[in-house]
Amino acid sequence: MNRIQKNNQLTKQNETIAGESLRVHNSAIADMFYEYADLLQIRNENAFKIRAYRNAARTITSLPGDIHESVENGEDLSQLPGIGKDLASKIAQIAKTGRFDELEKLRETMSPELSKLMQIEGLGGRRVGVLYRDLGIDSIEKLERAAKEHKIASLRGFGAKTEKAILENIEKSRRYVKGILLSEAQEIASLFTRYMRESEYCDTVVVAGSFRRRKETVRDLDILVTSSYPREVTDHFCNYPFAMKVSSRGPTRSSVALRNGFKVDLRVVPQESFGAALHYFTGSQAHNIAVRKRGGKRGLKISEYGVFREEKRVAGRTEQEVFNAVGLPYIEPELREDRGEIDAALERKLPKLVKRNDILGDLHTHTNYTDGVASIEQMVEAAKKRGYNYVAVTDHSKRIAMAHGLDESALRGQMERIDLLNEQVKPFTILKGIEVDILEDGTLDLPDSVLRELDVVVCSVHSKFSLSPQKQTERIIRAMDNPWFSIFAHPTGRLINKRPPMQYDVEKVCKAASQRGCFIEINSSPERLDANDLFCMTARTFGIPVVISSDAHRESDLDNIAFGLDMARRGWVEKGEVLNCLSVKSLKARLKRG
Repeated sequence: MNRIQKNNQLTKQNETIAGESLRVHNSAIADMFYEYADLLQIRNENAFKIRAYRNAARTITSLPGDIHESVENGEDLSQLPGIGKDLASKIAQIAKTGRFDELEKLRETMSPELSKLMQIEGLGGRRVGVLYRDLGIDSIEKLERAAKEHKIASLRGFGAKTEKAILENIEKSRRYVKGILLSEAQEIASLFTRYMRESEYCDTVVVAGSFRRRKETVRDLDILVTSSYPREVTDHFCNYPFAMKVSSRGPTRSSVALRNGFKVDLRVVPQESFGAALHYFTGSQAHNIAVRKRGGKRGLKISEYGVFREEKRVAGRTEQEVFNAVGLPYIEPELREDRGEIDAALERKLPKLVKRNDILGDLHTHTNYTDGVASIEQMVEAAKKRGYNYVAVTDHSKRIAMAHGLDESALRGQMERIDLLNEQVKPFTILKGIEVDILEDGTLDLPDSVLRELDVVVCSVHSKFSLSPQKQTERIIRAMDNPWFSIFAHPTGRLINKRPPMQYDVEKVCKAASQRGCFIEINSSPERLDANDLFCMTARTFGIPVVISSDAHRESDLDNIAFGLDMARRGWVEKGEVLNCLSVKSLKARLKRG
């Protein structure tokens, strides 16, 4: 079959490719079930049905394996906890086709803006349902207008205080929502690149843009393809099974919108332009301008097509060629934000960024002693499979009642259990720890008498996020005064696109941490990624080592550490600045303050 005949069959192939080649990840299936439950709740449907879909979503999220593979292998999904035959058939449908017919029918009867209402802090399905049924509110604009006209305060379950909070949270969301989570973008990128590689017309396929720079949120995907057949590549791209709309289509540039409204752009270039195009479309814009200025001083013109001296292309096949042309060594994508990387490159002082295989253990994990879903033994085996030498068990302290947090007695029982297990798993080491709450007055949620016996004390703020910056600063520093305080976990308390960071004097807190020998966590949970890159850079200026932790609540969550690694690399962090790159012996010594 020649290339033209192959191209004529693209559309027919795409009718089955969703089932044969594309994988719908567990999280995507769970998200569909959560959305369906939310829409049912907004319509005030059967509470049992709503609960069943939410429970099923939680089950899917907690699974260590791939649902798509389970469906392909003919496994009986109805044997999973909370999954009956009806739900099992729906899971199989989504895994095979990427579609959930009942959800799509429900979406057709309701405003697509309702899902955005759910993203406003303080508005769950029940409250959105009241607003929708009683006031016809189905968009953020209508919600804001109703709140300003004081129509919400009189509704059952609301009140004047809630009405005021809604207006404040709408404003927060406008300032704060920047795109989809990096983890969500990664799933989309994985599916899309796999699909593009199905075409024999595509030579190299790579995702550029902010995704390649590993920013915590991504507004759209930029897919770069090298090919001598741009028309055929464009046809394949525009026939992507999960695309709802082709926004633009051209010989080398095209764009589609996915079902969730997310935009994916395509650029097709010849191989000789690949490096220049990859550099150009990776960005950032400020970094690119700085590189082009250096090129201009050398009589060079740099564009996505190559590096030119007058009309002659002198470089551009690889990114290395582009950097060499302007007298620079290769600069990692995560550093390309025009934050001093050009000067550092000129002075040969670019950081040797921490890598995945540098990390020897995880210092923040949860088990089924509190709100985790796996046992200590299961978490240990999962850590060993990932090549770790140690893992810290840091379940919640008693303050977190909804997570069944541990009091002193329960924690001591867990410590005894860990001591016994350590004898069995040598040379692997299980570190005894706790995630202890920092209370409003700066004290810790458990007494020193038990904290002093632990290997690691992870300290977190889980409440009173809206204290004044002065009070929040004092609260955190007072907690660091405790001699058993080891690691300041998810230090800004943010939830990306849901809750903004706490307001406090970051430099003052970092100075206090440095003086007291405390460490800063980079929490790798995809909705946290906290500390972010800028916080990491501040911590580095004070000489504070960071800890890259997964905050895993199940075995598969251990893999989230890759996202925390992204934040560390964007923050210029090197291996020697990461606490959990140390051997267990050196780690224990560093954790003992003084």
